[in-house]
Amino acid sequence: MEKSEAVANENLRNGGGDGSICGYESLCQLLSSNLEPHLFEEVNRLILGLNCGKALQSVAIPEPAKALSDEHDFDLQVKLFYLIVRELQEAWMMPFAFCTREKKWCELAEPIDGESTKFLQEYARKYNMVIVSPILERDVNHGDTLWNTAIIIGNHGNIIGKHRKNHIPRVGDFNESTYYMEGNTGHPVFETAFGKIAVNICYGRHHPLNWLAFGLNGAEIVFNPSATVGELSEPMWPIEARNAAIANSYFVGSINRVGTEIFPNAFTSGDGKPQHNDFGHFYGSSYFSAPDASCTPSLSRRKDGLLITDMDLNLCRQLKDKWGFRMTARYEIYADLLARYVRPDFEPQVITDPSLNR
Repeated sequence: MEKSEAVANENLRNGGGDGSICGYESLCQLLSSNLEPHLFEEVNRLILGLNCGKALQSVAIPEPAKALSDEHDFDLQVKLFYLIVRELQEAWMMPFAFCTREKKWCELAEPIDGESTKFLQEYARKYNMVIVSPILERDVNHGDTLWNTAIIIGNHGNIIGKHRKNHIPRVGDFNESTYYMEGNTGHPVFETAFGKIAVNICYGRHHPLNWLAFGLNGAEIVFNPSATVGELSEPMWPIEARNAAIANSYFVGSINRVGTEIFPNAFTSGDGKPQHNDFGHFYGSSYFSAPDASCTPSLSRRKDGLLITDMDLNLCRQLKDKWGFRMTARYEIYADLLARYVRPDFEPQVITDPSLNR
């Protein structure tokens, strides 16, 4: 293969050498810039769906806000789907250093009422918003145990509660159990001034029962703060949260870190590849999904952004009434199967064709 071809292929795998998609901020921007308007409208309908039978509305951005986003080079979008909840990426207060397996990063852990929480409490009070803050928690009451935790800060600056990550990945660079183990807080739903919210942290999005449990507890919006890279999970990113929103009749906010982080010491991934100093490109692409199968266009793949969405939470109940998923779910047969499956003497229900002569 020629060198130029190899570089081109590598750029395609990484979404572009600068983290873009062939120079565009997102798939939606690429399509809108290269298709005739009537074709883009139809493609957009197929990709993003319709919100209550209509295309998702964009809201005009005030010039001062637009000037600010241009000045600081971040992606700003406003969509009608106003819910004043601010959600941050996984472990937002530090580099996503769990790939290095170096213990020095434990120094960045903090208690629930630590510095980052106090910092955000002021903003929650000032702007009358609920903030979901995912941190590396140090549980000082239990021997300084570390957890991957999301703190829910109320709109009065109060700490409503916390949730610890239920599922811990052990995939390639994702050796997070070097630092913390599976959480012990169950599937809490937090009733805030703006709705009932839950937090499905990062890798938990790959587990359908995790999504289900938040829905059974009454969540209206589930946030999925993540830090995931292109080569590992990008094809799954537009699908999983959207499926969860449909199946569980709630809204989902999918938030991903963006950019490439370089660490001073090289590390390996157990995949046979040479040691390296970066985890890969965090591809951003944050978006919201609605229970009626519609979703917003994603934010940029390569730079910070702000996505504001206006949600009518009545849609959650309306979709439950329309599809009857709860009524037809037949939880009892799955409860029975799962109860048997977790037993050491479980036998799968497999009926073998007698003609196989085994």
